[in-house]
Order: sequence, then structure tokens, then C-alpha cells
Amino acid sequence: MIKIMRVDERLIHGQIAMVWSKEMSIDGIVVANDATASDETQQMALKMAVPSGIKVIIKTVDSAIELLNDPRAQNMKLFVLVRTVGDAEKLAEKVSDIQYVNLGNVGKASTDPKTTLTQFVMLTKPEIESLKKLVEIYPDTALQNLPTDKKEKATDFIKKMNL
Repeated sequence: MIKIMRVDERLIHGQIAMVWSKEMSIDGIVVANDATASDETQQMALKMAVPSGIKVIIKTVDSAIELLNDPRAQNMKLFVLVRTVGDAEKLAEKVSDIQYVNLGNVGKASTDPKTTLTQFVMLTKPEIESLKKLVEIYPDTALQNLPTDKKEKATDFIKKMNL
């Protein structure tokens, strides 16, 4: 079962490995990112950041969709990480039963013009369109940097900011 799918351009880092993974009581992390799936150095670095006992699988977005739709995945408590809102939308369209969709840290790496939703979430126009589609599929999609932070529904930002 997918306990959480998070958009975080850093993918696996300290907050994911130490805070989110414990809070969500996960068995494994699935990184769904095309570039990372073909970069062995980045894969090694990401795997080193995870505490022992948590399995890490790094796949392209399409391969991750296939993996997550395999019935055997239902027996594990998984944390899915994607780098972009567009990848989250693509995954959400093809994978059901995601318990929580979270935008945590996105937009700092891009130099394209962005709309700031929070200090941690800044989206380009195409990402805003992907977010709108994402909340149609998972209406409870929320912006939340840490598990102790308040969940702020993405639909509220869409309405409030007239996106």
C-alpha cells in the first residue's frame, strides 16, 4: 500500500530518511524519477541516506507505475518520492489507493517564473496545471514540509490564489 506520495525535488534526504519514514512506519521507499533511474552515482548516494531496514527502489516513472500496480506491492507500506508535480500527476493517474499525496519541497531548483504557495512550494504554470489535475484525482492533496507541520490543502491554495 502506498502510505504517501511526496513531491520533493531533493528526493531522499535527512527529513525523508529520519522523520517522514518513522512517522509513516514504512517498509520501503520507491523513487520514481527518470534521470535518477539512469544515474548510478545518484542512486548510491540516495540509498546511503536511508536507515537500514528500509528497502529503496529507484525506477523510471513508468517502471514505478508498473511496480506499484503489482499486487505484491499491496503487502508493503511504501513511501513514493517524485521530483515534480507533473510526475506526481502521471503516477496518480495510473496508480490507485495512495493514502496521502504531499507537496513538500519543490520549485527551488527551477529558474523558470514561479508562483510561491509556501516557502517550500513554488510552482511554474505547467506545475500548477498538473496540481489542479492531481487534486481532481486526490482531493486531499496537501502541502506539508514536515509531519509536525499543519497540512494545508492544495485546493485551498488553488481557490485562494485563483490559480
